[in-house]
Amino acid sequence: MVLVGCVKSKVDHPAQARELYTSALFRKARTYAESSGVPWFILSAKHGLVAPSQVIEPYELHLSSTTRSDRVAWGERVVADLASSLGGIEGKTIEVHAGAAYVEAIRAGITAAAATLFEPLSGLTMGERLAWYPSLRSIGPARPSGATSVGPNELASRLRDLEAAVTPDELLGRGRSGLDCPGLYSWWVDDEGAEDLARGLGRPLAPGLIYAGLAGATRSRSRRRSTNTLWGRLQGMHLGTRSDFSTFRRSLGSILAEVRGTSGIDEVHLSSWMHEHLRVVAVPVDDADGLDGLESDVLAELDPPLNLAKMPKNGTRQRLTELRKLHGK
Repeated sequence: MVLVGCVKSKVDHPAQARELYTSALFRKARTYAESSGVPWFILSAKHGLVAPSQVIEPYELHLSSTTRSDRVAWGERVVADLASSLGGIEGKTIEVHAGAAYVEAIRAGITAAAATLFEPLSGLTMGERLAWYPSLRSIGPARPSGATSVGPNELASRLRDLEAAVTPDELLGRGRSGLDCPGLYSWWVDDEGAEDLARGLGRPLAPGLIYAGLAGATRSRSRRRSTNTLWGRLQGMHLGTRSDFSTFRRSLGSILAEVRGTSGIDEVHLSSWMHEHLRVVAVPVDDADGLDGLESDVLAELDPPLNLAKMPKNGTRQRLTELRKLHGK
């Protein structure tokens, strides 16, 4: 689900919450939330959790100007109302588009409820936040530039192409151009990195392609189009700072924790290790509806050693599962 923070600019009369706030940032976040295909709510400094259709009057209150105890109470109320509205939030991902005061007020409650807090705009300036939204892939039928409609054999071949692989620094330096679309990707490890992973797993692991996945597939149950993209998955999740947002990152972090003899994942060390030892291939795919099936066929052909879902069990995957339980909490 998506939560959008309130803003100072408002109309001067009672209105539905989705229409009350008038800033450019709010309008962009609202459009994003409405196109996401998942439930969304507004975080109001005065009213707490607000449904988009709820009619409220204009007000002047900024959460950051309230006392710490008031913000704690506000956050507890929001999380309770969210759980009540949705029949519980355990295991769900709460995507928040709001200022730091709002995020920090609800972080503890969401974590305590065994849900995941995702902040795609974390660390961005106001200008960067405004620029983030227009670059999102539209939900319409337009075909993304560079996308492919080829079959699983050709996709597997492209994902095996080491010549097309780039380092994390190169990926980030090029930006989101060409990656604001659904697609498949493969991650590769160099010789030294493979030695680290083999040592942590206690099993042989060769350098080369170690993981593959998808971004932006249509949700199988609801048939709703995903707003995720290759850029969002690779830059925001895999190369982010939170392993609970990325299966691949959690797996790597758990293996490296075993190597270093630590009890949990060291996010800073993990990020540094990924930048030093990994490369990635990204292949845009325009068939979001068929992407999940394509991934299954591609994984069967590639057999990446660190993929767990959709793959047969073996000694390496069993050991990885154990390490994730041990270190990836």
